[in-house]
Amino acid sequence: LKVVLFDSRSYWVTVFNDANRKFGYQIEYCDQKLSPQTAVLAKNSPVVICFVNDNLSGDVIEKLSRGGVKMIAMRCAGFDRVDLNATRANNMLVARVPEYSPFAVAEHAMGLVMAINRRLCRAWQRTRDHNFTLEGLMGIDLNGRTAGVLGTGRIGVCFINICLGFGMKVICYDKYPNKKLLEEGKVTYLNSPEDIYPLADVISLHVPLLPETTRMINQSAISKMKKGVIIVNCGRGALVDTAALIDGLQSEKIGGAGLDVYENESAYFFQDHSSSPIADPILQKLLQFNNVILTSHQAFLTRDALDAIANTTLKNIQLWSEGKTETDHPNACKPMK
Repeated sequence: LKVVLFDSRSYWVTVFNDANRKFGYQIEYCDQKLSPQTAVLAKNSPVVICFVNDNLSGDVIEKLSRGGVKMIAMRCAGFDRVDLNATRANNMLVARVPEYSPFAVAEHAMGLVMAINRRLCRAWQRTRDHNFTLEGLMGIDLNGRTAGVLGTGRIGVCFINICLGFGMKVICYDKYPNKKLLEEGKVTYLNSPEDIYPLADVISLHVPLLPETTRMINQSAISKMKKGVIIVNCGRGALVDTAALIDGLQSEKIGGAGLDVYENESAYFFQDHSSSPIADPILQKLLQFNNVILTSHQAFLTRDALDAIANTTLKNIQLWSEGKTETDHPNACKPMK
């Protein structure tokens, strides 16, 4: 079975080749992201494997279908960039990896909290220049402080457990509260994100990107937050209104931001732009703050997580080849009702 994997990098080649030993597919690796221009590269391939920033608009779906593609295997959990109405109209199955390693993302989120709070990047830069002064490097004890966690799915729960290990008080919000967390009684659920904003010293986002969560961290939300709050987003870039975040940083309402995603990341992330200027003025401004750490969507990037992603992705393809459809494939993506 021929499979084309888009937006490939060396780490993807390594883990997919390892996982493919028990499946035996003919995988072709394409460095380019899927787009209207590159869709032709999947011609005569029944399956494509795609990632978070591949273009899966209706136009691209039509081109893939004309080229013979019958299945799109997403090697990620999110599928908000996929036009599922178009895939259904073209009798094309879309499957995803609903979970891989929630620990990878949660640990990265706490790493960002620690690096922002204790000014680790600034401290490292100073000592590299033989500057051993401590001015401007003061942080706070996380022990006894309040973490506000928005979204208590698998990743959110892992992050909560890390916070509890630091001795933090945890308040959280989820439209569908986690029963186990409620039974354990170690966290407090509040009725809305707005109830969390004035109380939290750290706010970490672990909600899916939906119409109601798009730009949930906006000017109104920031105005309700504690002065000096640390905001962490290892979820989806569009959960945060970046212009409002910048305003909050400039006014010092926000004490720091740890971001692994950015709402307009697709033009830059996973590529080397070190020899050219950043044309995006908002991204350019964001990178100027010394109390902002932006990583390029790498929270998932552990060997454990990549192995799980590769194995689940190839298993999804196997289930499709055995006749599973949108109705009975366990990881099928379906249009919102």
